[in-house]
Amino acid sequence: MKTMMFAKVALLGALTCFNSLANAGIMLGGTRVLYTEPSKEASILVMNQGAQDIMIQSWIEPEVKDGAQNVPFVITPALSRLGGNKQQLLRIFYSGEHLPGDKESLFRLNVQEIPQKSKDDNSLQIAVRQRLKLFYRPASLVGKPDEAPQQLHWRLVEQSGKAAVEIRNPSAFHVSFASVTLNNGSASYPVSVGMIAPGKTQVFNVQGLPAGKTVKPTTVEFSSINDYGGHDTHSIKLSH
Repeated sequence: MKTMMFAKVALLGALTCFNSLANAGIMLGGTRVLYTEPSKEASILVMNQGAQDIMIQSWIEPEVKDGAQNVPFVITPALSRLGGNKQQLLRIFYSGEHLPGDKESLFRLNVQEIPQKSKDDNSLQIAVRQRLKLFYRPASLVGKPDEAPQQLHWRLVEQSGKAAVEIRNPSAFHVSFASVTLNNGSASYPVSVGMIAPGKTQVFNVQGLPAGKTVKPTTVEFSSINDYGGHDTHSIKLSH
């Protein structure tokens, strides 16, 4: 009985500690950042939800870390102290280096809370990092980002002996997905799709659906993420 009581107390303490960590720290004023020409800058609000001062470090990196792509952005402040229950604006400036003018470019914004030295030597210090998508949109782009999800071309294919979905994105914009479901007859199957870049064609496996087991009609229901972080739902009929 004492052992069970001790376990309950330990669990309660752990949950309380976790809850205090979740309630403290930083919160960002958006789920993505859009840098749209001819704007001179983009920005996002950073809020300190805790009562103590914290240090914030921010930087931008390429979506693919292959060493071939430079980061033509400057962020300010890159390092700053943020007071308890205070907020500040992170400002992002484009340095003018060449980026494609016919499609959207994607980078990652990192915002990290640097743990402060605690008076308690036995305390656990956790560095919390948040990563957001940073989209750069040149003024010469054709089309509108909210029209891109409906322009996707979907096709049912096979990959490595399994049923799969081929998606082609002819638009100039990235399309991010919250969920994708293939409806085959009376059954539904999830499809793991995160995002598809402009001008790209990708194939994604359908979870749990063997190849050659599809019936007609087959439809896909998907939810795309818009510029405001909201979800837009769509339904299309697949071609075989």
